[in-house]
Amino acid sequence: MNNQKFAPLQIVIILLTVATAAIHLALGVPNGLPMFILNGIGYLVLVAALYLPQLRSYQTYVRWALILYTAVTIIGWVAIGARSAIGYTDKLIEVALIACLFIEGRK
Repeated sequence: MNNQKFAPLQIVIILLTVATAAIHLALGVPNGLPMFILNGIGYLVLVAALYLPQLRSYQTYVRWALILYTAVTIIGWVAIGARSAIGYTDKLIEVALIACLFIEGRK
């Protein structure tokens, strides 16, 4: 059995990713918005792939995929998203996520 321990930065990345996924799912599921639902699921899949020991050799690529995925989400919100408190909060979470992913990638 693999006893993988997470560093504090990895825990922050996981929490930020789960937070933005939860926001997208909470908005998408009750309102029947497939783009929000798929976005939330995509975040969860990517963060799981980022730290799965079996995918360790692909970690750099998965990290870049998560950075780009998050950036595209922000761009999409800027283009067509609703300007609301939850929208701005989520974008702050996503910007922090990108920053943390960059920092982790430089280590």
